[in-house]
Amino acid sequence: ISKSFGGVQALELVEFTVEKGEIAGLIGANGAGKTTLFSVISGFHPPSFGKVRFKNQDITGWKPHAICRKGLVRTFQVVRPFPRMTVLRNVTIGKLYGRERLKDEKRAEREAHEILEFVGLNHKAAYPASGLTIADRKRLEVARSLAAGPELLLLDEVLAGLTPAETAEAMNLVREINQRLGITIFMVEHVMKAVVGLCDRVMVLHYGCKIAEGTPREIAADPQVVEAYLGEDLEI
Repeated sequence: ISKSFGGVQALELVEFTVEKGEIAGLIGANGAGKTTLFSVISGFHPPSFGKVRFKNQDITGWKPHAICRKGLVRTFQVVRPFPRMTVLRNVTIGKLYGRERLKDEKRAEREAHEILEFVGLNHKAAYPASGLTIADRKRLEVARSLAAGPELLLLDEVLAGLTPAETAEAMNLVREINQRLGITIFMVEHVMKAVVGLCDRVMVLHYGCKIAEGTPREIAADPQVVEAYLGEDLEI
């Protein structure tokens, strides 16, 4: 994949595969092209060059809603729930208009409650989304994405801004989504503890180019990655 905005080359010949069932990580400094790559994969930006394939089908140029209904769902770094709606309603909408497009609103609400229970937010189902803490907004963002019915879930810095305790809880949630729900995960993350603790494989972007790919241990020991991003060797 390559993507340019005017004279700015945001991505240059980035090629990779996410395998079914894994948790893959994407790291890189701010401005490396991580969110742009997510936006190209999920249909928010067309690539300037290259193709996106999902489940052996070319989805290049598809609209975001069509890609979502195919089973490829993303979260956003800056979460934007429907602030005047309740937490429950935010998730119910994913059931009504996501991959399943349920016609029975009562069933959609029941299944939304189940998702909220799974992410630990059901006790706040009646709260307006605008009144949630940052940690709970992150959980709601994940819940809304789950309601859309993903087979592959793109998580864009879902741990950003969390305390160490909240980070540990969020890591457990990501692990449960992968292991209990069987959802493949591709995650952008700056919290290296989470990358090391969760990811089977990690790709590194630097100024729009892929400079490394491997296990967390291999990435942490790669001199080019240490110089470009980590700044020092990680103990794994």
